[in-house]
Order: sequence, then C-alpha cells, then structure tokens
Amino acid sequence: MSSERIFQLQLVLGYVAWLLCFVEYIWPRIRAMNPVDAHRAIATLHSFRFFGLVFILPGVVGSHLSPSFAVFAAYGDLATGVLAMLALLTVRIRALFWSFVLAFNLAGATDLILDYYHAIQTDLPAHAGELGAMYAIPVIYVPLLMITHVTAFYLLLRALPKPVPSY
Repeated sequence: MSSERIFQLQLVLGYVAWLLCFVEYIWPRIRAMNPVDAHRAIATLHSFRFFGLVFILPGVVGSHLSPSFAVFAAYGDLATGVLAMLALLTVRIRALFWSFVLAFNLAGATDLILDYYHAIQTDLPAHAGELGAMYAIPVIYVPLLMITHVTAFYLLLRALPKPVPSY
C-alpha cells in the first residue's frame, strides 16, 4: 500500500475511532453539562493548539514539507489556541467569554478546513513522511478537534432563543 493510501486510511480511521469514542463517552457528558461548562471543556482541549507551531520547527518535520501548508497550519493553530485560552480566562465575564468561544470555534474550524484544502493543493498525503514525528497530529488529533468544533457550533445554535411566531 502506498504512503498516500496509508495516510488517507489513517485519517478516515481517526475520524471513525473518535466518533465512536465521542458518541459513547464524551457526548453524553457534554450534553448533560450546563452550556458554560460544556464550552469550557471544549476550550480546554483547543487551548493546546499552540502545539501546531511544530509544523514550522526545523528538525521536527521534513525540510520539504510545503511552507504553504506548514505556516498556515502552525499560525492558525496558534491563533485558535490563544482564543481558546482567552475564553477560559474570561469565563466570569460572560459576554466576553461567549465572544471568545465563538471566535475560537470560527477560527479553529476555518483553520482545519483550510488546512485540508492546503494539504490537497500541496499533495500532502503523497508526502506524509515529511510530517515526521508530527504525523500523528492530522490522523489522531485533528479529527477530535473537528468533531468538537462541530459539537460547539451545535451547542451554540441550540442555545439561541427560539423565535416567537407572530400571528
């Protein structure tokens, strides 16, 4: 099997494994939490996204890893992580907390979608070995990040006030 196919298979299986885990163990707990605690739990996970800076750290990833992928992924993750930390730091100022919750989820989901786009444009699956030790990020960590962004948006939309029908 080619490196490209192995990478693609592992990415798909990363989503499958996390969805199975999420549905069985994580979602029931998040659903039972009050909205602030649920979003704090999600923000805590995303606050570690500063780790994405390793994509631009010489010696950690291959020197031939596409800069258009690596730089965007690194700084998109950093921005998302900082916004998630700001959400956690402002939990007592609810308007600010909710603004940061929305901001880190918009920034983070956009980052992941654009990372997928850049990965396709630069044919990253064919060069997955260039990820070096960071190979685990897209196949293990990213699926959980995307699943929790979708969950956060669902929770945010569910919390919106229902429109009152006018007669």
